[in-house]
Amino acid sequence: MIQNRLPLAASVFSAVMLSLSHGEDLSASDREINELFTLKVLPMLQEKCAGCHDPAHKVKSGFEVTDREALLWGGDNFEDVLIPGDSSKSTIIDMVKWADPDWEMPPKENDRLTAEQIEDLATWIDAGAPWPSEEEQLKIFEEQRTIELTDDGLYIPTSGGSSDSWTFRRYDPETVWAFQPLEAVDAPFDHSDHPVDAFIQAKLAETEWESAPTAAPRLLARRLYHSVIGLPPTPEEMHRFLSAWDENPDEAWETEIDRLLASPHYGERWAQHWLDVARYADTGGLSNDYERSNMWRYRDYVIRAFNEDKPYDAFVMEQIAGDEMADRQLRERSADAKAFEAARQAGDFTPEESEWMVASSFLRIGPWDPAMVKVPDARQQYVDDVVNAVGQTFLSTTMRCFKCHDHKFDPLPHRDYYRMYSIFANTQLAERSVPFLEEETLSGFEKEKVSVERLYEFASDRYNQLVSIQREADEKWYAERGLEYMSIDERKDLPDEEKPPRLNGLDETQKGRHKVRRQDEWIWQRRLERFEPMVQSVYNGPDPGFLNARKLRISTKRPADWTPETHILAGGALGAEGDAVTPGVLSALRVATDVGSEEDPYALGTEVDGRRLGLARWITDPTNPLTARSIVNRVWQYHFGKPLAGNPNNFGVKGAPPTHPELLDWLAVDFVENGWTFKRLHRLILTSDTFRQSVQHPSYQYIKDEDPNNDLFAYFPTRRLSAEEMRDTMLAITGELNPDGGGLPARPEINMEVALQPRMIQFSLAPTYQPNALPEQRNRRSVYAYRVRGLANPFLETFNQPNPNDSCEARDSAAVSPQAFTLLNSDLMTNRSIAFAQRLESEASDLPEQIDRAFELALGRLPDTIERQKLGDYVTEMASYHEGISPEPREFPTEITQSLVEEFSGAPFDYTEILPVYENYTPDPSPADVSPQTRALADLCLILFNTNEFIYVY
Repeated sequence: MIQNRLPLAASVFSAVMLSLSHGEDLSASDREINELFTLKVLPMLQEKCAGCHDPAHKVKSGFEVTDREALLWGGDNFEDVLIPGDSSKSTIIDMVKWADPDWEMPPKENDRLTAEQIEDLATWIDAGAPWPSEEEQLKIFEEQRTIELTDDGLYIPTSGGSSDSWTFRRYDPETVWAFQPLEAVDAPFDHSDHPVDAFIQAKLAETEWESAPTAAPRLLARRLYHSVIGLPPTPEEMHRFLSAWDENPDEAWETEIDRLLASPHYGERWAQHWLDVARYADTGGLSNDYERSNMWRYRDYVIRAFNEDKPYDAFVMEQIAGDEMADRQLRERSADAKAFEAARQAGDFTPEESEWMVASSFLRIGPWDPAMVKVPDARQQYVDDVVNAVGQTFLSTTMRCFKCHDHKFDPLPHRDYYRMYSIFANTQLAERSVPFLEEETLSGFEKEKVSVERLYEFASDRYNQLVSIQREADEKWYAERGLEYMSIDERKDLPDEEKPPRLNGLDETQKGRHKVRRQDEWIWQRRLERFEPMVQSVYNGPDPGFLNARKLRISTKRPADWTPETHILAGGALGAEGDAVTPGVLSALRVATDVGSEEDPYALGTEVDGRRLGLARWITDPTNPLTARSIVNRVWQYHFGKPLAGNPNNFGVKGAPPTHPELLDWLAVDFVENGWTFKRLHRLILTSDTFRQSVQHPSYQYIKDEDPNNDLFAYFPTRRLSAEEMRDTMLAITGELNPDGGGLPARPEINMEVALQPRMIQFSLAPTYQPNALPEQRNRRSVYAYRVRGLANPFLETFNQPNPNDSCEARDSAAVSPQAFTLLNSDLMTNRSIAFAQRLESEASDLPEQIDRAFELALGRLPDTIERQKLGDYVTEMASYHEGISPEPREFPTEITQSLVEEFSGAPFDYTEILPVYENYTPDPSPADVSPQTRALADLCLILFNTNEFIYVY
């Protein structure tokens, strides 16, 4: 404490002011100043200054800000820091204004006081700088806490932070819009009879801008097809639509919407959007990128859900708690606990329960690998990932931001994170037996299984040869010492001097191959599970004590009285346990759970089973303000190429606020009130004039300057095709697209150098990527393509297929030079162009007809006279060029030699890997397979594939 160091005048003045501030008969102005100090000045001093000028931390320049006397004293360098009644003579004002370059406080640019904070400080000083007692401060705080909205902002009650200053802080209501209750909004129908247009036009009316006119029907048809099914209209479909449009545009438009929403391709297109957010992949990623052999069942579940128009609340429930729902019903029809456990292990589920179990694969979908990690750390990594995935996917909330401390910007306390964590504390990973569904596609299983078995046997045979050599050497070692032989497992814990050397009897090359062959055996054994009725799922129970990325099964060891225990972790560290917490949900949303009490309305049950089901019910509660806002924002984004709220995965303070908050809320309420159905929401958006606007606006340049992001939707945003759309569209145009849906992943042909490149997997190499043998197997829609986390498809990655390790809220549409090289020079584009040319030759008899047909298929229109003439001349010229060229046929290897370094000795070694798919491989059409005339026509096709008119939707 600072004692006896105030100048006499200041001491007298201080005493007077303190007596005034403690008195019971304060004037209104005195109370206002005390409130100003307590609610604004003191928190500012604590936040901005105490880090360097508080004895509890450190004190620089002998200057403290912990009490009034310390401020009056001023420290080592100043005596006039605070002059009560005169801010103009108080040096602290010059410091915080950065008026003196030698005394700029706080010293960091991003910590500088705002103009409002400086004004509050000056007002307090001019009023005599009163410092109310702690009792008076507490009284002021208590009075203010009962007021929801003040000039300082909105108070959002939560379960409480680590300090009162956090717990009772206030927010700008506009920045915490997403946490406010979801309430019905009246559409401003003055401008339009369509609610979407009404909101858009009301906002535009504020600027006096007009909307862009309706786009040409041909462009609208292509826009609609790509938006709903991700494929272009065929020439026949385009002709039918344009004819209907000429008779009745509105009827033609609505009929086409309904027809496309009924197409199985609709589910494929919209499942891709969901899988972006959910982070779908067929492998686990990280250092052990093993296949999750049954994950394709989840992908097909999502496609079915969209095609069947499964209500979104059910869709959410099944993904978060499908296994709990299935187990609950199984338990109800089981005679006793023993019968239930036997049925659960056997997968004795009904079709409905099996569907739920497949849906629960969402909880296994993120990247995860426990290799070289302690079991508790691996468990924490998994649960943290799931908590964040649930938050981002269903609530547009980034949960990681308050794992280590109270959220810096949002009303999300540290405690709530661990209450959510507690929901998943009993969730264990397992591949579970679940019968195949009648609607699941099992075609191709037998042939594919034969191929995998051959690769498994190849690896197993070579591994067993090495094991046999080691066994023989080990037996000799024991015999020479007169000891009884012990297996590797029996002797693993013995000291090194009491057992044979590691990999005894093997030379350095054989030692390296031993690791590779054992790893390959594991990999192919795992891939054989592709053909088993299993799902990547979870179950409730205690930690089984082991984790790996290869094989996990339900543990039956569950003590009758076991319940998980969760503690708040300071800084997110396992070694820094704090208070114990029970399962609960986000208190800031003020939506009670169905089991909450008056004392704790946001609590979930503490029983082992049912925690996630309780969470799912809370998320799908119609009053939850985040759930419906989140999903309708995503649907709008995928139709328009931009969302209403700018960060679909983050509705927090740091996310971009909605451009049309009333429209977002109207859509959300309407979505919930009408059964959470996607197809109705699609129709609502697609039938609006806003969706049918042209990309061209009479005042485009002016509007572009005034509204560069088109936040007002004065015109339709031009959108580039996504990577998958581009590939699928080319396959549809060339006639190569196989429309068959579902089942095992398709393995498209990819760049050979990438396919053959070594790919590390836990001190070894992963097997080489091998495409399907037949074009019809390879050329399915991209949503069915095999997704390896450690090996991206080069073509799709070059454009905008996202990394599946993170939830993708929006596809990148930046244009970069590798895209141009890929579109012009890659094998994929060459093969597609040749296939396109072959189709043209089969459907049109001469060059002019072929050019017309090419335009119809690729661009949805006929060429004009100049285009037809110039392209005809170009094909003729290129035919002469190709006459003098003889392309080399492509060769495909049936085996490959890989090189590695043995992990312990550092000695290099190599080994052979077989590639049986290329023994009977039907390649895509290549230049060596066709005539010079076909290659010349393919050059024309390549030009069309490179046009903006093909790559962009207008």
